[in-house]
Amino acid sequence: MNIIAKKTSGNRPTVIHLFSGCGGMTLGLEACGFDVVASVEIDPVHSLVHHYNFPYGVTLCKDISLVKGQELLTAITNKGFKADIDLVAGGSPCQGYSYMGRRLLDDPRNKLIFEYARIIFEIKPKYFIFENVPGMLSGKHQQLLKNLIQKFAENNYSIVQPIQILDASLYGAPQRRKRLLLIGYRNDVPKPNYPYPTHGQNENLLPLTTIEKAISDLSKIPIFIGNDYGIKVDKIGNSEYTNYLYKEYSLCHKRAANNFIFGHRGSQHTDKTISRFANTIPGKTDQVSRFLKLSPQGLCNTLRAGTDRSRGGFTAPRPIHYLHPRCISIREAARLHTFPDWFQFHRTIWYGFREIGNAVIPLLAKSLGAEIIKCLDIDLSTLKIQELDSMDDSFLSYNMRQASLFWQVSDDVIPKRRRVKVDRDLTLSK
Repeated sequence: MNIIAKKTSGNRPTVIHLFSGCGGMTLGLEACGFDVVASVEIDPVHSLVHHYNFPYGVTLCKDISLVKGQELLTAITNKGFKADIDLVAGGSPCQGYSYMGRRLLDDPRNKLIFEYARIIFEIKPKYFIFENVPGMLSGKHQQLLKNLIQKFAENNYSIVQPIQILDASLYGAPQRRKRLLLIGYRNDVPKPNYPYPTHGQNENLLPLTTIEKAISDLSKIPIFIGNDYGIKVDKIGNSEYTNYLYKEYSLCHKRAANNFIFGHRGSQHTDKTISRFANTIPGKTDQVSRFLKLSPQGLCNTLRAGTDRSRGGFTAPRPIHYLHPRCISIREAARLHTFPDWFQFHRTIWYGFREIGNAVIPLLAKSLGAEIIKCLDIDLSTLKIQELDSMDDSFLSYNMRQASLFWQVSDDVIPKRRRVKVDRDLTLSK
């Protein structure tokens, strides 16, 4: 089922986001001036959360191998957008290449990179951005990358060389997170560049964003255990970091006003766990769970998504708060990922953290998109910003069955969750 909502002004450059998840890269690209005219995501729950946050484009909940380029272009033009697409962005699932996983060369998910390429060849955008984990540049997986680049060369596309691995902390994120980025361009358009860092130790750069700067205001408010009732905006106020994010996302379309901030929700720990967390030194790991306790003046370790339903559906290890003897909340994780407070995630802990862990850091995506904007020679002051219609908040609580019914797809498109016996003392997210 394609959901097509109210379109935007149409005077902005256009991007299609493949493997969109909840929309981290989508958000960053909208923030630098793009209209995200279409997204493709196989997971019904994540696709619905993306649709909630970006209701103005075409949302396609579908396996990318079954998507045709013309199908996308027809839906986009029926919506009133131009068929001449400026950018295609996205990154296929990374577990087949990740240092954290088993790095299986024959993992079927590895083949999805060529489905990504196929969509580009069928749509023929001016530019593309492909992101993945650094492990794709090592071992036998290097050959997959070489094959991919060769495919692009055979189809009138070039890759900006040398290929770079970018650390999101150098682009404003209070988190060490390195990603492999390919920037490609059609051979008849100007060549783009990789973005220069905006943050770092150099005196010409902004200082790195610390954990304390990002989440200290939330630290004053107890997390919700169970139901998420939201926090009134005026109870938090504005911090230097939230003001910074407000400016960074000022080119985004305006969402319906919400006087509450949701997602400050966490897990209930045992007394034994709380005691261990309290005695762990910031910057060190808890000896039982191996969770890192954040250092207020440092950077967060890479936030990960955890296992999918077919592998037990476990929440990834979450960092311990630097001030409180608990794991960080969904909203605190979102702050560390540079999501603004108005961005919505699924209301459950498992889905919420999975969406954040899988997302491209939006400010990194914005820096990448800004380089494409330069090549398109667009005057940002001319771009119109629309007020988007409000969305149904119940979408953010749909389970897999409900989300599948909404999209009219099978509820086993994502394999069923397998229950695996684990040591309860290590399963702190339960």
